[in-house]
Amino acid sequence: MYDVYKIRKDFPVFDNNKTIYLDNAATTYKPQVVIDAVTNYLSKETANSGRGDYQNAYLVDKRVDETRALIHKFINSKHVQEVVFTQGTTASLNMVAKCYGEKFLKEGDEILLSIAEHASNTLPWMQVAKKTGAKIVYMPLSEDGKVTPEIVEKYMTEHTKVVSVLHVSNVLGHVHGIKQIAKIVHDKGAIIVLDGAQSVPHMKVDVQDLDVDFLAFSGHKMLAPTGIGVLYGKKELLEKMDPYQTGGGMNFSYDKEGNYELFKVPLKFEAGTLNIEAIYGLHAAIEYINKIGIENISKHEHKLRTYAVSKLKEMDHIILYNENAETGIITFNVKNVFAQDVATYFNSKNIAVRSGEHCAKLLKEHLREVATVRASLYLYTTKEEIDAFVEAARTAENYLDAYF
Repeated sequence: MYDVYKIRKDFPVFDNNKTIYLDNAATTYKPQVVIDAVTNYLSKETANSGRGDYQNAYLVDKRVDETRALIHKFINSKHVQEVVFTQGTTASLNMVAKCYGEKFLKEGDEILLSIAEHASNTLPWMQVAKKTGAKIVYMPLSEDGKVTPEIVEKYMTEHTKVVSVLHVSNVLGHVHGIKQIAKIVHDKGAIIVLDGAQSVPHMKVDVQDLDVDFLAFSGHKMLAPTGIGVLYGKKELLEKMDPYQTGGGMNFSYDKEGNYELFKVPLKFEAGTLNIEAIYGLHAAIEYINKIGIENISKHEHKLRTYAVSKLKEMDHIILYNENAETGIITFNVKNVFAQDVATYFNSKNIAVRSGEHCAKLLKEHLREVATVRASLYLYTTKEEIDAFVEAARTAENYLDAYF
């Protein structure tokens, strides 16, 4: 049985902080086991990775390898070497754009994106287009706000070489049919890049089943520290790519004549010192999620979301933008009130939500709104917190109370 109150005892932030935290799509709280793992590295096992011949260096290398193997199993990659450590989703997507896009795309090629993409999955491809002469084609969303296989098929042409899409929208919360989309993309000879920032922390993601070529996600959205992320890439594609940064820890040798030999994947993409304490934290975070069960987390979020939406639908002054979304993201507005004022009002009730464009600046074309309010749930959200959120929404027309 899922015991959210027992889970909350694992998070020291709840000891003294009474804020109802509903901004989990931005970042998440950290359980004590993650804090302990980071502290253990900083206080007991400090060493660099891949460089030392002493006990702590051995322990660090072991934990880095164990974390890579844990991620390999978590996303079910075919090879452990397909897991590359990065600074986060943004860094991972930029790596694909620079190391694959700039090398293999040329003038006349097309990059297919949706208007729901996060800036981190839009701006890197804009840079690729400028440097290579490739063209970006933007797909609209279905009426209910999804990237559908039918839309992808309609907008793909013989010139499409890359389709880069989000698995779950950080604004609308829909889970897209990536397995079907990937088949369409591959049948037409292109590759698919998947932004998994909002899916990997909340649902089972199997890269072999989905058959995506690349997957990017972050640690801090799944209980781990900031500054650590993952790029999954099919081994044969990673091997064809050149690293976009070079340095220590990723080469066998080099000489004054300019000759050099790089390590094989994934190490050739991991120049310099890794964010080792964050890797320790990521290992603890994934173990913690595995202990609870990712499917159980998904069910918990869906149950609370369904309850919240059923209450919000009763309010005439609430505009819901994603009533039927499958994840714990609820996006809405209050009629005749600016989104930022709504968020300020919620803050006066000690409830943390996000307002604005949510880094998806092209989505206003679909929403016909520049700014919205977003509440996002996670494994430690309670029904009582949802009740407080619903009550704040009920009285949000009185937003001026937040200022006086």
